[in-house]
Amino acid sequence: MSSAYLLVSHGSKDSRPNLAIEELARLLFEKLNAGEDPEKHLVGVGTLEFNSQPLSGQIKDFAQKAVVCNCKSIQVIPLFLLPGVHLMSDLPMEVKLAQDSVGNDLPIKIKPYLGSHAMMWKLLAVGMAQISAEAFILLAHGSRRANSHHPVETIANNLGAFSAYWSVSPSLEARVIDLVSTGYQRIGILPYFLFSGGITDEIVIMVERLTLKFPEIKLELASPLGVTSQLVDIIWDLAIQEE
Repeated sequence: MSSAYLLVSHGSKDSRPNLAIEELARLLFEKLNAGEDPEKHLVGVGTLEFNSQPLSGQIKDFAQKAVVCNCKSIQVIPLFLLPGVHLMSDLPMEVKLAQDSVGNDLPIKIKPYLGSHAMMWKLLAVGMAQISAEAFILLAHGSRRANSHHPVETIANNLGAFSAYWSVSPSLEARVIDLVSTGYQRIGILPYFLFSGGITDEIVIMVERLTLKFPEIKLELASPLGVTSQLVDIIWDLAIQEE
């Protein structure tokens, strides 16, 4: 008997991140089942928001498939980069509701979240290596939950980059102004987002506006992390931890 794996994300009205996560699930399925019976592992996706039913309902539907496939448990893998409210409060609540409904014969476990993996900074280093800059800004979404930014600050330190946040301070604009006033003229921006979507589109517009504001400064924006074999390897590592 093996486990069923459910990749859980925030969810989006934009189809791009949803399609990317479906691709991640497919690649994880292939990696888990390499050289084995293709029915040995089950991989699915779920979202906290922008779904026709709450996550607890999605998990219950997935649990029915897991029982049919003779899986011993459901491993929920949170595709979140920060330990914000969604990850630390909303997700556990939905999992508990699902567990209460499914019963204890099929345990539902929450694995460590994606952003907690020690190798996440190496994914950003790939984009960093493609940009010629004097200074780098690591731009994450941000959260108002206390201590939620520690993982971002750790990654920024590993990369030798300055941190900035989309939803809280210090903002991207404030960080650019600080670096310009310090004398930097070539600044790279590393978006700490999994996939392209509405926010990354807004970041592109913001960078264009800052380029007009500081015409003497070269701002170069890297791509989001995207679907890569390295990202799949990290998710796989989280999936099999302490199983």
